[in-house]
Amino acid sequence: MVDPIWAKAISGVVPRRSAPGVSLKDLPRIDVVLVTHNHRDHMDAPTLRHFSKAPLAVVPQGLGPSMRALGYTNITQMEWWQTITVGNATITFVPSQHWSRRGVADTNETLWGGYVMEGGGKRVYHTGDTAYFDGFKEIARRCGSPDAALLPIGAYDPEWFMRRQHMNPEDALHAAQDLDARRILPMHWGTYQLTDEWLGEPPHKVVELAEKDPHLLARLTLCPVGATEKL
Repeated sequence: MVDPIWAKAISGVVPRRSAPGVSLKDLPRIDVVLVTHNHRDHMDAPTLRHFSKAPLAVVPQGLGPSMRALGYTNITQMEWWQTITVGNATITFVPSQHWSRRGVADTNETLWGGYVMEGGGKRVYHTGDTAYFDGFKEIARRCGSPDAALLPIGAYDPEWFMRRQHMNPEDALHAAQDLDARRILPMHWGTYQLTDEWLGEPPHKVVELAEKDPHLLARLTLCPVGATEKL
């Protein structure tokens, strides 16, 4: 499970979220909890406490103490490009174009990034939060092209402020091309009203853009909230 969050609001400030795709009681057993960075819409303390009995937590370097405070006992902290083996799978922590901050004076004191997860003959890449950057080509070169790339498409307006930390739908499709991803699974949309664009705009735009390129459109899968996709 990557960046779990069932909170109705973030720190009591951001407006209520849309309904989760699955209820907590209907989840299967969780073996590994992964956190991409410490922003509160990705590292939600109440939700993480709920999963603190999971056998393993995988987090960026520097977040170990925060996870221990939430009740986790088996924690692996990772540097960029580090790979670990978990059962029959491998997990590689890769860079992203983003940043970290939890309080008022800890900017970039902990790492941030995404995960390339391989197992069962499949490779899945979850970017975490990121702007578009040249690192996608390097990730594909070092880790291999993903069978599925989970790419963020929302929280981009106003662009003068968000451009250096989040992707818009066009950026996400460029990233998919850099990665040579076999499947494109848009994410980071439709949950919280974080920025100025309306919640339904990112999925509408990504489909509209992909329709201009049949090759991209054939690889794009826009999952409704709560949908299950088999790779």
